[in-house]
Amino acid sequence: MEIEVKHDEPGRKYFAVVDGHESICAYGPAGDKTLDLWHTYVPPELRGQGVAEKLVRYALDDVRQRGFKVIPSCWYVGVYIDRHPEYRDLVA
Repeated sequence: MEIEVKHDEPGRKYFAVVDGHESICAYGPAGDKTLDLWHTYVPPELRGQGVAEKLVRYALDDVRQRGFKVIPSCWYVGVYIDRHPEYRDLVA
C-alpha cells in the first residue's frame, strides 16, 4: 500500500489519505521551535497497516529538518520515540 504523508501547516497536522480515509498526526505550538504532537488518529479501516508509523516518522523527520523539538503528548508518538532511539534527541 502506498502511503503519501503531507504537512498541512495552517491545519497543524501531518496527514495521509488512503482509500478515501484521512489519518492524522495533529500538533500545536509549545514554545519557541517546539511542537506538541498531541494526537494521532488512524480510521479503523486502516489500522494495523503501518499508517500511524509512517505519519509519526514523517512528522519527526520534518521536525528535525526544521530544527524544532517535540513534546510527545500523544501516547503513540511517545511509544514510537521509545522504540526508535534515533528520535530521542528531538524531545524537548
